[in-house]
Amino acid sequence: MNQLIECVPNFSEGRDPAIIKRITDEIESVEGVRLLNADPGKATNRTVVTFVGLPAAVTEAAFRAIRKAGELIDLSRHKGEHPRLGATDVCPLTPIAGISMEETAAHARSLAERVGRELALPVYLYEYAQPNPARRNLAVIRAGEYEGLAKKIRQPKWKPDFGPAAFDARRGATVIGARDFLVAYNVNLNTTSTRRANAVAFDVREAGRPKKDAQGRAVRDAQGQPVTLPGSLKCVKAIGWFIEEYGVAQVSMNLTNLPVTPLHVAFDEVCRKAEQRGLRVTGSELIGLIPLQAMLDAGRHFLRKQRRSVGVSEKELIKIAVRSLGLNEFAPFKPEERIIEYLLRDPAKARLVRLDLRAFADETASESPAPGGGSVAAYVGALGAALGAMVANLSAHKAGWDGRWEEFSQQAAQGQRLKDALLALVDEDTAAFQCIMAACALPRGSETEKAARTAAIQQATRGATEVPFRVMQLCADALPLALAMAEHGNPNSVSDAGVGALCARAAVQGAYLNVRINAKGLADRPLAEKFVREGAAIEQRALALEQKALAAVYAAL
Repeated sequence: MNQLIECVPNFSEGRDPAIIKRITDEIESVEGVRLLNADPGKATNRTVVTFVGLPAAVTEAAFRAIRKAGELIDLSRHKGEHPRLGATDVCPLTPIAGISMEETAAHARSLAERVGRELALPVYLYEYAQPNPARRNLAVIRAGEYEGLAKKIRQPKWKPDFGPAAFDARRGATVIGARDFLVAYNVNLNTTSTRRANAVAFDVREAGRPKKDAQGRAVRDAQGQPVTLPGSLKCVKAIGWFIEEYGVAQVSMNLTNLPVTPLHVAFDEVCRKAEQRGLRVTGSELIGLIPLQAMLDAGRHFLRKQRRSVGVSEKELIKIAVRSLGLNEFAPFKPEERIIEYLLRDPAKARLVRLDLRAFADETASESPAPGGGSVAAYVGALGAALGAMVANLSAHKAGWDGRWEEFSQQAAQGQRLKDALLALVDEDTAAFQCIMAACALPRGSETEKAARTAAIQQATRGATEVPFRVMQLCADALPLALAMAEHGNPNSVSDAGVGALCARAAVQGAYLNVRINAKGLADRPLAEKFVREGAAIEQRALALEQKALAAVYAAL
């Protein structure tokens, strides 16, 4: 697996599109880097840029962007709501795939050293790249901001990690580090008061607020240190500010550990704390990108609050999340531009499932041997699982069955998972066939070439056998759902459950035909026999479940 890292530099310019483009052009000039997003904010006068790639390419792109930002941005003239220290205020690297945090931190330190040396720019390390625990927190490093940097940088304890310990009036200083995935998230309030927004921010952020006595003086512990009252949300940093562009105050948060505090939990808690202070949340906005799972979890959360089935499509879950969080309040939220997995996906890997029904049928009917029976079997199986999910959803929402919504919701979610997995196999089956064709086309002149070609054909043949075998397994798992819906689901949809059972069984048998024909080409005969033997057992189980489901359907008709 290739090593993949993400870089999210924050530049202190959010109002001049020409300057922003010249910076992002530097990033895109590096081969092997993919620019995913550039999110400017007028009130904050700040642009959050996101790009990904191999470590060497990403650090080169980051270096060029930092250099260009230093040429174009004069921080001595900069005004904005967001705290900042430099023209390139912060430049974090985040591991995405095939690379550890320790390795990512090493790349961050290498980048920081180069920036300090070649650009003569003061650089501070933070988070995992910073060996000094007292200097790991970005807020601590940025305390005093640009306006206090001239005095701060001369203090021995605030000597930059790299670059000169001298104030750069135009460029300020840059903070470079390695961190976990962070979501920048702002919640909108029905007030213009920064003080009230800050009060809510202090209520929820992990750091909380200083404890004060009855006279309003800071309370200190036995060692003379200020005592704080922690906020209600772990792994959350927050401040309040007024956004003139929108005419409202916001609670601006950084969610630094989504498994600990998910997006929807942060939103609900801000709603609760705001209400306690006589305020109302009107919506929210995301800055930069967000993982798909965070949106799906939010969609399911808000459906559960309504006691509605969570077994709906990915698209519908995202739509529920967007509406419930109010992400469209100030600008349209476009999932294809804001969800990181959508930006990273390879369209070629899902070519068939993106076709409409007629185009898929036409493609299948063409003189090309792929897509063939394997892809069609996977698609038929996906339709069977989809019908099971549909009946479960109709059952969850049936009048008089309110007490059973959660039972049917879980079954609908299972159907959705099977449907999505089978849809992925539609393209995988065709890709497996194409691998065999590519292996057969390899040269076979020398003995070495012949051996390499034979090995490649065997590897591709195994893959072409495993894909329909997975189709069989998934479709067999869809049959118990069809049976349950035929026996206990909404009686008005019992025929749909029957059709789902027929589709799932047909897909099992169709996929088994592909398992058998591909297994014939395997030189590893014990493995081939195992595929055939286990496939036969799945086929028999599928036939038995289909008959039980059909018996229940006919009994109800």
